[in-house]
Amino acid sequence: MNDIGAIILKTELSGLEFIRRGKVRDIYQAGDHLLMVITDRLSAFDVVLPDGIPDKGRVLTAISVFWFNRLEGIVKNHLVTTDVEKMPPECRAHTETLEGRSMFVRKAAPLPVECIVRGYITGSGWKDYQKSGSVCGIKLPSGLRESDRLPEPIFTPSTKSDQGHDENISFAQAVGIVGAETAEKIRKLSLALYKEASAYAEGKGIIIADTKFEFGVFQGELILIDEVLTPDSSRFWSRRDWAPAKSQDSFDKQIVRDYLSGLDWDKTYPGPSLPPEIIARTSGRYREILGILTGAGGGAL
Repeated sequence: MNDIGAIILKTELSGLEFIRRGKVRDIYQAGDHLLMVITDRLSAFDVVLPDGIPDKGRVLTAISVFWFNRLEGIVKNHLVTTDVEKMPPECRAHTETLEGRSMFVRKAAPLPVECIVRGYITGSGWKDYQKSGSVCGIKLPSGLRESDRLPEPIFTPSTKSDQGHDENISFAQAVGIVGAETAEKIRKLSLALYKEASAYAEGKGIIIADTKFEFGVFQGELILIDEVLTPDSSRFWSRRDWAPAKSQDSFDKQIVRDYLSGLDWDKTYPGPSLPPEIIARTSGRYREILGILTGAGGGAL
């Protein structure tokens, strides 16, 4: 593993009950709340790589907090605080680890579907469209090119998987999982969140091609949980450089995916180590989108 800066790949916080480890987040029980620690781990092709990206966890945290605050007029969220000094004593004992990369959150019951909104045709949606002219059962106009803007954003849910590959499902399948009323609510909320965020981002010169939201139930109410509109859950493109009929350069881990695609690797665990220059370029890309969206430079991390 490359030793570049203070990269946090795994946490072990004494005095806190460890719950689970996802691809990026380590989750702990903290009283009747949860402590989410956003590490520098990076996954590609559903494999967590042996190398982390410096300050990636801090970038994801800062961007999520920005959006949670901006969008809370549409739907409440699980965030209580990111200030370690305002967290319980058992959290404050780990201030050095938690500062800037943790969220103290309400403990909601997560819905077993992910809420994908697509404003542009790309990724798995583009592959589905090429085969069937539809995405998740939604018929789209003929003649669309890769990366074209859709006439209207579409809601395309998927199953949730912390370790494996998420699977796109139809709205009818989502209804079968969470019920008609809840499915309709999360569709409306997801589209409203996407439209509000897209309008803001476009003012900053950024296209949000697609994104993923997650919802949970807290005290009988649907709230927004996990992360929101980060480079790990969204495709951010430069509006100035956008050109349809081809794939776009994204403000995310595309640098890593492109590098790995050129290797003789079967995309199974364990993943290959990354060269220092790929790590540095990827870290810079994450910092860049943080600065564009929030105005916070790398020095603020």
